[in-house]
Amino acid sequence: QVQLVESGGGLVQAGASLRLSCAGSGRTFSVYDMGWFRQAPGKEREFVAVIRWIGGSTYYADSVKGRLTISRDNVKNTVYLQMNSLKPEDTAVYYCAARRAIAALTAEPAKYDYWGQGTEVTVSS
Repeated sequence: QVQLVESGGGLVQAGASLRLSCAGSGRTFSVYDMGWFRQAPGKEREFVAVIRWIGGSTYYADSVKGRLTISRDNVKNTVYLQMNSLKPEDTAVYYCAARRAIAALTAEPAKYDYWGQGTEVTVSS
């Protein structure tokens, strides 16, 4: 079983930066893809970014390219989402997710097996 715990959310002004963390435990993460998703009030959960643990290849949603960066720390079993130049439309609950790296990187939430509880990000204008 994989446990994921997000942290780092908060209330910031537009243009500010935040770094979200997702600490994993329970399994070796070398065989997993780790993704970030977000869900704004009244909207469906949407893909943000994903990283393959081995090799570090990444894939981003077009809406966040150039502003958000996903990375991982192999020693700490932690995935990060560095968020710069935040906009009010980035306001959402951000979730970390994991799936076994058995195919191409994917943006589909249904293909992820494990989820964290989420951390809330609010960006004021």
